[in-house]
Amino acid sequence: MSSASPLPTPAQNVVLDTSKLPASSSASVWDRISNWVSENKALVYTIAGVSVVVTTAGVVYYLSDSKSGAGAAAPAEKKKSKNQRRKEKKKAEDEKKSKTASVQDESTAKKAEEPAEELPEVDEATVGQLSEEVWRLNVNDDDWLLTLFKTRKAYAAKLKAAGNKAFGSKDYNKAIELYGKAIICKPDPVFYSNRAACYNVLSEWDKVIEDTSAALVMDSEYVKALNRRANAYEQLEKFSEALLDFTASCIIDGFSNDVSRLALERLLQKVAKQKCQVIMESRSKKLPSATFVSNYLQSFRPRPLPEGLDESVDLSEDSGKGLLRKGLVAMHQKTADGYEEAAAAFEKALEVGDLGDFEALALNMRATFTYLGGNANGALEDLNKSVEMQPSLVQSYIKRASLHLELGNREAAADDFEVAITHDKDDPDIYYHRAQLHFILGEFAEAAKDYQKSIDLDRAFIYSHIQLGVTQYKMGSVASAMATFRRSVKNFEDVPDVYNYYGELLLDQQNYSEAIEKFDKAVEMEKQNKPMGINVLPLINKALALFQWKQDFQEAENLCQKALIIDPECDIAVGTMAQLLLQQGKVSQALKYFQRAAELARTEGEIINAISYAEATRTQLEVQEKYPALAARLTAMGASGMGGAPGM
Repeated sequence: MSSASPLPTPAQNVVLDTSKLPASSSASVWDRISNWVSENKALVYTIAGVSVVVTTAGVVYYLSDSKSGAGAAAPAEKKKSKNQRRKEKKKAEDEKKSKTASVQDESTAKKAEEPAEELPEVDEATVGQLSEEVWRLNVNDDDWLLTLFKTRKAYAAKLKAAGNKAFGSKDYNKAIELYGKAIICKPDPVFYSNRAACYNVLSEWDKVIEDTSAALVMDSEYVKALNRRANAYEQLEKFSEALLDFTASCIIDGFSNDVSRLALERLLQKVAKQKCQVIMESRSKKLPSATFVSNYLQSFRPRPLPEGLDESVDLSEDSGKGLLRKGLVAMHQKTADGYEEAAAAFEKALEVGDLGDFEALALNMRATFTYLGGNANGALEDLNKSVEMQPSLVQSYIKRASLHLELGNREAAADDFEVAITHDKDDPDIYYHRAQLHFILGEFAEAAKDYQKSIDLDRAFIYSHIQLGVTQYKMGSVASAMATFRRSVKNFEDVPDVYNYYGELLLDQQNYSEAIEKFDKAVEMEKQNKPMGINVLPLINKALALFQWKQDFQEAENLCQKALIIDPECDIAVGTMAQLLLQQGKVSQALKYFQRAAELARTEGEIINAISYAEATRTQLEVQEKYPALAARLTAMGASGMGGAPGM
């Protein structure tokens, strides 16, 4: 073989022309190797009868002689005497011991002398010259056969390992360079993701997205790449894209990875807060549903018109006192229009003025509807003025205490109840609402005491009995709770709320048939007592019972639709409808209801919660469109009862 003979290209599997090989049978394989090596400037090693040739280009050849091996005849040797063989054996053993004693030192010395392993130098221009495959040369008497083995993979692995080392040393630019060279040798999703990790540390978010996207093209379920890209999107405030990636990551891991799950929840909150701010700034003053307003107002015992505002007094409707009376009368209609009329009348009364001793009451009533409209701080301002003008107006302290609790000031709430007691220790509303505070805080024993105190002062107020029963149930005293409700049904048989809340406890015990019976009773009584059917909670509760008991989605939806016809602004009906649709996989329809729930939400916290569900649902819809396989997996999780993100 002459030096002028071209080497075969990596894409070929070539049989060399045997006419160019030495013809003499006496020429050994080693002679042929030596000639070839000298012409091609290569190094030769012999391992177990196989000659290994390494060229200056880094290409490895394996050459073997088909005649050599276990079966080849060895040259004849003169037979040695027994004594001579014994001496030679002893000499060999002594030499072996001597070598073994020094091998540790020799090995250490060699390691110290060996230079660091040189990494391959490759770039876009030179990688083409580097054989993608290893050539293997098999030699026999008939021909030399070249076959292919991969080698570029080994180069890429070395570069990746060096990149990892540089990353560990915080030499991120060097790591980026090394991972880049590894990618040139062999594109791999891990190499791209590792380089993205370097860009992440350097806050080069666009490059993080570019590299993780390349990794995900090769492996669409590469969780590390998804999380890194999601973080980069979040840094660039591309929240929709970030939510999609975090959601996909959570689905792949079955929501078992706490880091991904918490990141998803954090981002949902961030998006929700951002959108909530827009809603809060743009929304007009508006009352919540009539159901909500009624439930709040009836938590106070009904009182007659105060002396001086009753019908026996001739008041001009345009005067401050006349407008105040108009608002109080409209409020007792318990209709949506009546509540809107009352709110407007209280506002107008304070603008007109000339209220005399009733100004504190007017401030109290305006604060009530301001609070119901979601403006807690505005309501607090009016209540502060009210207690300054008339310290004996106990209701102002009670309402201010509720506001303090909603704003997170528990101590101020407790103080207001104590001040209220000093003004009128026998007002049952004080103890009822203080019990509500204890109930919300999970202090059930204290709540039960205050509910009972409220009952002792006024047994005619049904809601003290209902809440006492619910509190006993929360404390685990199921028998006491059921006994309280049975007594309440007997003593207040014409009050629909007794049957509704009794049904809720039965539903929690999975006593579906009896629960539905109680809900039906409440619905019928609502129709008789209030032709407008303001309280729609029994309809919604029945819908939930049918869904839980029989998975009757259609009837549950029908009941929620009826509730929305009666009270279109009922956020509970809207939220329940959204969840029912989501359970059936009707994601696009569910999204509309979740968005509607955000519009109807009253407070900032309620808006954020509703938007979180809406965003989670919207992202789920995108998953269905972009990742059908993941969507199927998510559906399977829902069927098996696995947890997920809000709304999933």
